[in-house]
Amino acid sequence: MKIVTFFRSIHFKFVLVYILLIIIAMQVIGVLFMEKQEELLKKNFTDQVDRNVDFIETSLEEELQNSEEEEKTQQNINNLIDDFSFDGNDKIQIVNSEQQIIASNEESQVNQKTSRIIITQALLGQQNSGIYLSGDIRTYVLAKPIRVGQEGPVLGAIYVETPIENIYEMSQSLNGILANATIIALAISGFLGVILARTITRPLADMQKQAQVMARGDFSRKVRVYDKDEIGQLAASFNDLTKKLQEANVITESERTKLRSVLSYMTDGVIATDRDGYIILMNDRAEEMLEYSRHETMGRYLPEVLGIEEGFSIEKLEESPDSLILDYSSHQVPFILRASFSVIQKDDGPVNGIITVLHDVTEQEQIEKDRREFVFNVSHELRTPLTTMRSYLEALEEGAWKDEQLAPRFLNVTQAETERMIRLVTDLLQLSKMDNKDYNLDLQQINFTDLMLLVIDRFQMSKKDNIRFEKHISNEPLPVRVDRDKIIQVLDNIISNALKYSPDGGKVTFVLEKTKNHVHISVKDEGMGIPKQNLTKIFERFYRVDKARSREIGGTGLGLAIAKEVVKAHGGRIWAESEYGKGTTVHVKLPTDDTRGSME
Repeated sequence: MKIVTFFRSIHFKFVLVYILLIIIAMQVIGVLFMEKQEELLKKNFTDQVDRNVDFIETSLEEELQNSEEEEKTQQNINNLIDDFSFDGNDKIQIVNSEQQIIASNEESQVNQKTSRIIITQALLGQQNSGIYLSGDIRTYVLAKPIRVGQEGPVLGAIYVETPIENIYEMSQSLNGILANATIIALAISGFLGVILARTITRPLADMQKQAQVMARGDFSRKVRVYDKDEIGQLAASFNDLTKKLQEANVITESERTKLRSVLSYMTDGVIATDRDGYIILMNDRAEEMLEYSRHETMGRYLPEVLGIEEGFSIEKLEESPDSLILDYSSHQVPFILRASFSVIQKDDGPVNGIITVLHDVTEQEQIEKDRREFVFNVSHELRTPLTTMRSYLEALEEGAWKDEQLAPRFLNVTQAETERMIRLVTDLLQLSKMDNKDYNLDLQQINFTDLMLLVIDRFQMSKKDNIRFEKHISNEPLPVRVDRDKIIQVLDNIISNALKYSPDGGKVTFVLEKTKNHVHISVKDEGMGIPKQNLTKIFERFYRVDKARSREIGGTGLGLAIAKEVVKAHGGRIWAESEYGKGTTVHVKLPTDDTRGSME
């Protein structure tokens, strides 16, 4: 077990959480307090300014209405402004209804016209106020109309600018005090948290050591009980558990060792279930066979894991025959298992579970399948000529040999069927050698262009007159390293198939070209073609698309299978393309050098 570092220990986490809680609490309290405090200070300040302005407005209303002694009125307004100045840096302006400043604590502004929007709005009867930033200083600005009574006409306006920066400075001071208080509180909380965490983590650390000792198989150590609280009760329960585990370990260790040895060295997969059919044990071999991990299968229903839940329940498996064949084959890879079942039952008591043994029988089943198919195909292929020969021989025996016209015909048919069987056996022997790798390629450098033309000319001499040959072959030499005789056999099989299935008046097209490091040969006929679903099967042994017509025109059904094996041995590739009703094209690609298995 890895040693827990300090920063990952519960001790550190407890102290960290404790301090974080204090920080969060102090921050929440500080933010709420400072926001409220700042709002309160600003409100008190602005309320005081508003009250002073209200008082000035009342006094100015009387002075502005008394316009008989203009000089005296101006003096009274100036005195009023001086008496009620808010701050040494504030600005107070009295504006008449014509937007002219009639009084101000800044003499340079007197008798000047103002175009401030806020003053214009005040002269229209709308009071406005707000805090604005002027340079680095925040200022409270107020513009209030001077009315005759509450609803009377507007005589002028009062415009006040007074710094409010001291309010924010006071808030900053309070923030500093709060920050210092937070640091002190954190220091005290951290110290208390360490002490508190130690009282909790010390017995837990002792139990951790005990668990590590128990993991090594030592059950003699006991956990110290520090107190009678919940952690103390946990320590006592831990000691009791240690004692019981020690007793159980002695009983089960020998059985576990036996079971582990048996399961580890078995070459078959083993699965065990409980009485309800849910998996409780699986060995490594069963994991490999079913491609499930123990984590995925534990607790799952056995028929579901085996993929037989539709046909079998756990009750049927208990009563089923000794084994079942499970086919997990895919299109590319065959995979067949034999599952044998036996119940876990003590005497005549109830069934406590099922033991399933999985055995890989893929190779045996494949061999058996191939054997059955081979016997069937060979028997079928031999039966037809043998039946024909028997019929003609019986006719000859019964006296047909005396007929000078029938006897030669019957003998010719018998001879043809005999040669057909000889060709079949010869092809089978050749395929058998290829399957057993009991042959060697006699590789030699040849001009493939000459070889191709030679084979085509030979067929052209013996073909039906109504079938045309079209050749797209360059006269340039094309050197290729191949087994000449076996490649001629490949070309013979492909071209003979094309001629057999070409209709009267049809055309067979030959193409030979070089692509990078390969030669590409294609032979195209104009026959009926091959359905798409059957196209990949024509290279299988004894496969025929039209069985009746194939036997009528002869052939063993092994020509393309032999061609595939020969091309594969050369490191090449053979395939077919076809459109049903329009003809078939067989393609062959062979490497031009000694590099094999590099087909694109």
